[in-house]
Amino acid sequence: MSKATNSSLTSSLAVTLALALVIGFLTLTPISDAGVPGSDKIHHFLAFFALTLPLAFARPRLALWIVLAAMAYGGAIELIQPFVGRSKDIFDFLADGVGSISAAAVGMGLAWLRYRVA
Repeated sequence: MSKATNSSLTSSLAVTLALALVIGFLTLTPISDAGVPGSDKIHHFLAFFALTLPLAFARPRLALWIVLAAMAYGGAIELIQPFVGRSKDIFDFLADGVGSISAAAVGMGLAWLRYRVA
């Protein structure tokens, strides 16, 4: 593995870990009455799109496993939420999955373009 490839993977892992921590914090803390404007499902889609994209781009051959890991994380969050004063919602989980699958497709496409152009 070249230094550039290793650096890309390290950066992707760091971004993914940071996003996972932010997502975990935001989804497992009580919601204030004001809330966040916009659709809850759009927020889930965007969060898991952002979570999945860096690694799907850096390692497109592992996209299926990356999506499965992201969905397992989303599922775990949904199962934990009732214990922290939030409610679990299958549609949140589905939005997580659609976001992850979409990001994997985009990441794989971008990686293909990167290698095609290079």
